[in-house]
Amino acid sequence: MTFLKKLTCAAALALSFANAHAAVNSAVLNDWVFNPNGGGFASGQKINEYLDVNGNAFIQLTPSGTNSFSFVEHAVFNISQADSNAKLFPMNYAGGNISAVFQATGTGNFNGAFSFTGGSISIYQNPVAQYGSTAGTYGANLGNLIASFNVLAGGGGVVDASGRPISNGQVSVIASADAGALKEGYFFNSKGKDLATESILSFAFTNANNVANPSKTLVSELVCEFSGFKGNGCKKNTTYKNKAGEYFLFSNNGQFKLATEVPEPGSLALFGIAMLAAGVAVRKRANKA
Repeated sequence: MTFLKKLTCAAALALSFANAHAAVNSAVLNDWVFNPNGGGFASGQKINEYLDVNGNAFIQLTPSGTNSFSFVEHAVFNISQADSNAKLFPMNYAGGNISAVFQATGTGNFNGAFSFTGGSISIYQNPVAQYGSTAGTYGANLGNLIASFNVLAGGGGVVDASGRPISNGQVSVIASADAGALKEGYFFNSKGKDLATESILSFAFTNANNVANPSKTLVSELVCEFSGFKGNGCKKNTTYKNKAGEYFLFSNNGQFKLATEVPEPGSLALFGIAMLAAGVAVRKRANKA
């Protein structure tokens, strides 16, 4: 690629990245309040911008062309605290956890970009600490359902030649919830208005890291039960192992943000482009290391 072309591409990526973040940041909530036990605004915890999330995802790929694929992803998450402030959820009751289950479909290109085509995010408040157990689905879908989001087309990231997100590559998910999809008493804006009455947009950003030696519980619960996988690890006397280009497990950690002003579809598309640009930058840095 000539220097001029490189310069032009870099400028375009930088511009799209800046414009997308301007569009998104104008909508993302700041100084909102989350009450992990549903006790209302006054006893909730102030969130500067995001909730911390961590968990695991199982991805199954189906080649659909010379260099393309479709995929199905199933994931479980623990929502542990806000803005890394060390005030772990839940508060005001002993034990318990805030957790979520995630299901999505998408398409992509090997050694290129991928994006989501649809899916769902369900968030739960459980008075008993069961995340990571064999109860329910890895303990992530128990207790009170407090929020339901529909995954929108877009988001995504960058993958290597085997279809796996690049090392420490950032993956973005954009989802929406209609008014009433959030349970009353949990989510509030900075002025105390319950967001259960609002149409809400969410942005999730997670780093994806390979899991080479998953626990038997994670395989049984996420890979076999939740994802319906029938291969090794889910058959008697077999051991699970990631298979490049077909299926693999990842650990995830990242941020979950909310917005009440839903950007126009064009802004969402631009946001997806910006996330892919960020992924390209991460990959280049990784290659230089």
